[in-house]
Amino acid sequence: MQSIAVRAERASSSVTPDPAMVQPHWYAIYTCANHEKRVAAELSARAVEHFLPLYSSVRRWKTRRVRLDLPLFPGYVFVRLALVERLRVLQIPSVVRLVGFHGLPTALPKSEMEILRAGLSQRSGAEPHPSFTVGRRVRITGGPFAGFDGVMKRGKSSLRVVVSLDVIQRSVAVEVDRAEIELRPERDRHS
Repeated sequence: MQSIAVRAERASSSVTPDPAMVQPHWYAIYTCANHEKRVAAELSARAVEHFLPLYSSVRRWKTRRVRLDLPLFPGYVFVRLALVERLRVLQIPSVVRLVGFHGLPTALPKSEMEILRAGLSQRSGAEPHPSFTVGRRVRITGGPFAGFDGVMKRGKSSLRVVVSLDVIQRSVAVEVDRAEIELRPERDRHS
């Protein structure tokens, strides 16, 4: 008669782990309000690959102007890890949860994260923008954000494209050159 420990060991050695659990992917972490930089610092201390996109904003107080680096996606930090290591992240104070659906974290498309990281590293003038779907749909074909689809928005002196990250339901406006976009076919509005 086999012991319970021997049977348990054999059973665990025959189970192959789910590849989604052991392969690192990009995920969005939802944080407490205004704690994004603290969470990023804690992720650095734990040697977890992460990305906290920031943008510069000038704020005016009574007698002075101050330039602040603020999170581009307030309340979110992006992290690259295998799901089996998620406890390393979830135990950090101020981390609320990994963003997902039906109780399961949802991986962000690798291509989107690569474009976002490369584009934001080049001082692109990106700023948070309210999500909207009204406007001319375009695809960015050149420049640091090549590959993203978005909605064109004309500014006073520049052309901007509003790009949305569907998983976190946030948008960002990026400056583009007219030659770096192509118009997408309009959908039939009557169907």
